[in-house]
Amino acid sequence: MGVPTGKLALAHAILGDFRHPLGVAPPQPAAQRVDLIGLLNSARIAVETRITGWQGGLTVKDSRSIRLVGVGAILAGTLPWTWSCTTPVVPGPDDAEPPDIPSASTFVMDFSDFGATEAPKLAADWADPSTMQTGPGGNWTWAATNVGIWSTIIRFGLAVPVAAFLESFNHVPAQEAGGSWVWSYEVNVGGVMYTAKLHALAVAGDIEWEMFISKEGFYTDFNWFSGVSNLVGTEGTWTLKKEPGDPSPFVGIEWHRNPGYETGDIKYTNIVPDGPENGGYIFHGVTIDPPFDAFYEIYNKGRDNLTEIEWNRTMKDGQVRDPWHFDDDDWHCWDSALQNMDCSPASPQ
Repeated sequence: MGVPTGKLALAHAILGDFRHPLGVAPPQPAAQRVDLIGLLNSARIAVETRITGWQGGLTVKDSRSIRLVGVGAILAGTLPWTWSCTTPVVPGPDDAEPPDIPSASTFVMDFSDFGATEAPKLAADWADPSTMQTGPGGNWTWAATNVGIWSTIIRFGLAVPVAAFLESFNHVPAQEAGGSWVWSYEVNVGGVMYTAKLHALAVAGDIEWEMFISKEGFYTDFNWFSGVSNLVGTEGTWTLKKEPGDPSPFVGIEWHRNPGYETGDIKYTNIVPDGPENGGYIFHGVTIDPPFDAFYEIYNKGRDNLTEIEWNRTMKDGQVRDPWHFDDDDWHCWDSALQNMDCSPASPQ
């Protein structure tokens, strides 16, 4: 691969070579809420960077909320997902009722507040890394750029398992002789049909999940991801493999949810064995903390740099802190119109 230019250079500057993993992070304390609105469409981030060759992972951490957006007017479509407030079914060993599948928000991170349609109207140069800090919407734009790179990687690197998981909610399971439950169905991903089987089994007070995916003529019952959730559906993990041709560990997901407060968090971590970006992550949460009730934390392992993003989901004002980009440890703020503003003394430091 040659030296990247343009938007590719920006992506490489922030995340490193897409052929390498993004990073893994240790478990962090749970935030309190997350509204997840699924994956966004990357338009102009030069997807020909072959995300399929990317070997990175992602994660979730503390409470501050992160949403991923596009570089240079990138992300378009969204899928609304929220933390369910319903009480999950708690199966016993001989229960004839299947367990509830963990909500979509436990698997799919919400990137919606930093989509291209939200970009500041005056920031015509928002995709130019040389002007992001000084443009009229530069602070929001820098936050959105970091989020957008992650959303693109997730969309193209995890498209099949994500689509298979989301489709499971549209089907009714059958119980097998051993007591496990199986959701079996077909799912269309980019015009290609896949067969998916989601298995659930109550084990030692938890529910164990396994997803098997088949593509006719290519592979059969590939165990693309597995997971564990507690019986009440308030916390759990998922572990995804890279692909059928390379079934090595790829992404670890940790999630927490509090249906009573409608809060939660989700973290994607790079778990590629011996990968140079193993340990990098993105962590998103929704809280009840004023004035900013959502956050992202994005850790770039290669730069040993943490980008923190906080914002108010209703007013849309927020702040970003990024020592590598801004060359300081200060918060850099934007108003409800997504334009740069001086940070209030009351802003969390």
